[in-house]
Amino acid sequence: MGMGQIYAVLGVAFAVIFPGIGSSLGVKSAGEAGAGVVTEDPDKFGQVLILELLPGTQGIYGLLVGFIIMTKINVFGGLDPVTTTEGLLYLAGSLPIAVVGLMSAIAQGKVSTAGVSMIAKRPKEVGKAMILSAMVETYAVLALLASFLVVYFI
Repeated sequence: MGMGQIYAVLGVAFAVIFPGIGSSLGVKSAGEAGAGVVTEDPDKFGQVLILELLPGTQGIYGLLVGFIIMTKINVFGGLDPVTTTEGLLYLAGSLPIAVVGLMSAIAQGKVSTAGVSMIAKRPKEVGKAMILSAMVETYAVLALLASFLVVYFI
């Protein structure tokens, strides 16, 4: 395996691992708060579940970028030769979703946790809680777009 292939596979790892860590921490945070609310009022489960799921999307975005890189370097068909420059470009292309995915998922988990608290006191405000949490998602989507454009056009 050449250095280009190693860099490209490292890009896959970054794209998948870091947003996955952030998503798991964000979902954990909202889930813990949600468990307390649902214990008091099981009818709020659906509202709480939506807020818990939102921080999980960054992990999906990272996985998508990872799959694109794997497809481009033909991981599933024998691993095509990749120049060092191309490998470094794949690695660099994975960084927006890796870093922003990690940070935004953690931040979105905190906002979702606050939203769960809002639902506990004012269940009719679930839409506002979702919008507040979705605002953080905007930056993960922008990072996904940046990573996708770099990786796709290599």
